[in-house]
Amino acid sequence: MTTTFTNFRLCRGGRLVDGEQLTIAHGTGLIVNPEEARGGETVDLQDAIVAPGFLELQTNGLRNFHFTHFDTTEEAYTAKMDEVAKYLPRTGVTAFYATIPTVHSDEFKKILPLLAPRDIPDGAALLGAHAEGPYLHPSKKGAHNASLFHLPNQTNPTDIYGPSAETNSILKLVTLAPELPGAENLVLHLTYRGIRTALGHSSATYSQGLAAIKVGASCLTHTLNAMTPLHHRDPGLAGLITADAESLLDAASPYFSLIADGNHLHSSVASMLFRANPERCILITDSIELAGLPDGTYPGHSQIPMNQTKQGSRVVIEGTETLIGGCAGLDECVQNLVRWSGCGVAQAVRCVTENVAALMGEKRRGVLEVGRRGDFVVLDEKGSVKRTFVAGKMAFAGAE
Repeated sequence: MTTTFTNFRLCRGGRLVDGEQLTIAHGTGLIVNPEEARGGETVDLQDAIVAPGFLELQTNGLRNFHFTHFDTTEEAYTAKMDEVAKYLPRTGVTAFYATIPTVHSDEFKKILPLLAPRDIPDGAALLGAHAEGPYLHPSKKGAHNASLFHLPNQTNPTDIYGPSAETNSILKLVTLAPELPGAENLVLHLTYRGIRTALGHSSATYSQGLAAIKVGASCLTHTLNAMTPLHHRDPGLAGLITADAESLLDAASPYFSLIADGNHLHSSVASMLFRANPERCILITDSIELAGLPDGTYPGHSQIPMNQTKQGSRVVIEGTETLIGGCAGLDECVQNLVRWSGCGVAQAVRCVTENVAALMGEKRRGVLEVGRRGDFVVLDEKGSVKRTFVAGKMAFAGAE
């Protein structure tokens, strides 16, 4: 049995494409050739915009669950993760990477094995883990606990992450500061094992970042946040977004993530960075456990042992202006980019679908084509999520 969706405009390659059909097999949830449709139903989407399911590269948690929270049992942790996964489709997200920020090595070793990729019924799929730390620079610690930072030339990744550092079966991405001693060797070590590396929480110069890119680093983490500012004669890591081909040699310019929530970056800066290299831009929420909760002051956790104050999508350490993370949904970030930059919905959607899949080598998601997962989002003209489908089945329906 199959379901065939018709009469929609498809987001592909940053443009809206007409005349497509989407046929999804019930048993596998995969997209099949329309000629294979047998005995199924046809759904008219009434000229709506259809996008691949959004891919969240950096979320630390939401709905009162931070991914560093391990209070009782593995079963309880997994149940909380399932709750998060079932919530995410309302923001258009159909798959995500769970970010574990800087914590003690014992906590990394305890939590990472629970983040192995898996499908979650009626929810977003867990695609693995993103370790943001502990190889970060103290001068750009942000909300991280600098007392838990390590130097690459003194502590190897297996000592930090455990067996998860030896393959890319769980640990998919590591954010590190390239100016630290031994950072280039660490990039080589992780890249050899198929683990992507991103540059962030760093005071690195352009040259130091370029050296890391040449040995395998492929992304910038929340560009310009916890990073040296962009200067006209000393561009820092952000300057790598438009690095010239001669400087890069055989390397490609890095992907770069932006927190487009209106708090972490000024709208004009977010627009400038996106317009500089839209095919490499990735939108993230950097959400924390306060996302989806009422405004107020909340206790910290193993990463942030201080109270946190939430007001709208903005969260700071109580009594300071230090941003902790985001509370906007990925759908809000897409809408913000459309509004700020004037780009089309399909251009913004590429930053949460195709670009993420390309960075992470994800072959099952990010593009709606035969053989891939039937995960997709129905949007209106402004990019608001109206319905979300996971493996061809509706996981969220908003107000029409």
